[in-house]
This record gives sequence, C-alpha cells and structure tokens, in this order.
Amino acid sequence: MRRPVLLVIAHGSRDARHAATVHALVERVRTLRPGLRVETGFLDFNIPSVQGVLESLAAEGIRDVVALPLLLTRAFHAKADIPAVLHDAPSRLRIRQAEVLGPSPLLLSALERRLYEAGLTPADKSSTGVVLASAGSTDPEAIAVIAEIAREWRRTGWCAVRPAFASAALPRTEDAVGELRAQGCRRVAVAPYVLAPGFLPDRIARGAAQADVLAEVLGPAPEVARLLLERYDAARVPVLSAMGA
Repeated sequence: MRRPVLLVIAHGSRDARHAATVHALVERVRTLRPGLRVETGFLDFNIPSVQGVLESLAAEGIRDVVALPLLLTRAFHAKADIPAVLHDAPSRLRIRQAEVLGPSPLLLSALERRLYEAGLTPADKSSTGVVLASAGSTDPEAIAVIAEIAREWRRTGWCAVRPAFASAALPRTEDAVGELRAQGCRRVAVAPYVLAPGFLPDRIARGAAQADVLAEVLGPAPEVARLLLERYDAARVPVLSAMGA
C-alpha cells in the first residue's frame, strides 16, 4: 500500500538562504527514508505554494498526504494559517496535519551539535551560559514553551540558559547575553532556535555581537531530519487507520 506523501510546509522568505536551507533539509529527509515521496510547499514568498503542491498531487491521483509544519512552536501559523490552506485543498485529498517540530529532545541535540561545531566542547558546558534565541511570537503558549525548553536544557549541565526573542517578546538576544555576563558565566554562547536564515535570524546574529560563540541555525541537522520523520510517522498512523490498513 502506498505511503502517504509527506508535504513539508515552510514559511518562506525573501531571503534566498531560507528556501535553500529548507530544500537541503528535505533532501536529507529523503536520504533517510528512501522511497518516501517528500514535497515542499511555502506559505509565502517562495514557490511552489502549498496550494499549488496540493493541487498537483490531487491531479496525479494522490489520495493521502501528511502535511508537516516546518515550525518549532505551535503558534499562529500552525493554529490558523496552515489549517486554512489545508481546508481549501482539493476535496479528493485526505490530509493529516502533523504536529510542529518542537519541543523535542532531538532539537536539544541539534542545538548542542551547532554549538560544538561553533567551537565549544562538552567540557565547556559548566562554565558557559547559553542564550536560546528564538524568532519570537505573540502567542503566550509559544513563549512559555521556549522558556520551558531553556529550563530543561539548563539541567543538562550548562552554567545557565536564558531564552531570548528576535521579535514580539522580551528579552532580546543582546540583553540575555548581558544577563549571563553579569551572572558570572565564563563565556556566553548564542544558540539560534530557528530552522533557516532570514531577517529574524540576522537580528539574532546582530544581538550576539558581544557573545563569545554564535552557533549556526538548525538547518539540515541530522537530528532535525530524523524529527521530521518522527512527526510524519506519528501522523500517518491515523491516515492508514482511516484507510482500513
């Protein structure tokens, strides 16, 4: 029986690095799961659009799709934008919306991978304060999740972990860096909790000017690719049940 198509739904950006990073992540997913059809659609700025991909799949005779939001928190896009687009999909499609990526232990592993790639080592953890820098949201639930991730990550051995936000909430990255300095952390690192480059990640980078270490965005980290497949597998079970599998 044919597996549901995985449709990765990305936000999109005028910054060309965004789409390139999304495509690199999707290609890694394809490598991990040969034979799984993985498509990419964008909500804005880039092509193909989500609606365009859904119409093309329906025209091919595809019936079952798992739509996976390429989002780290369950905020406005996951709660409103994406359901609205999926509601307008061709009626022949049976679509299941997967959960957003965060929170997940795999994302913490990916964050640490990026910090180590930027020059830190596990031996540095107890003397290093980390700024967990996210894009930000007006959704209180999303902000609370970021704060909880920071608390959980601190328990793995870092000197301290502070959440920060590039928009819509406080503190900003530069202020969190200053707080960690004042707290007495020997070094300060900024870990962008974002998936792809763009306007807000660039703001995070500017806010990290006084930090000792700035990690890269999560991008196509192996842990992120594995997490996409975890979310796909969890969502496809109800699809197959509905098919009588």
